[in-house]
Amino acid sequence: MWVRQRTRRRSRDCWKEPRMRALATARRRWRGAARDAGMSTAEYAVGMVAAAAFAGLLFKIVTSSEVRTLLLSIIKRALQLAG
Repeated sequence: MWVRQRTRRRSRDCWKEPRMRALATARRRWRGAARDAGMSTAEYAVGMVAAAAFAGLLFKIVTSSEVRTLLLSIIKRALQLAG
């Protein structure tokens, strides 16, 4: 019984050392990171859906008649100034 108590006391004292605390912290962080392994895939999928929706909206705006005439007038004005 006395040996077990002494062993426990030593094990508690060894966690006070900076190296052991750093090791324990690294172990806890690694375990937490392993649980979030699927998050990057889900975030990637949400980002792709948002990018596709934004591209569709931008395409709709650029191909509208008002924007097309505005862009053509800017190009004509630039060509007149250049030549």
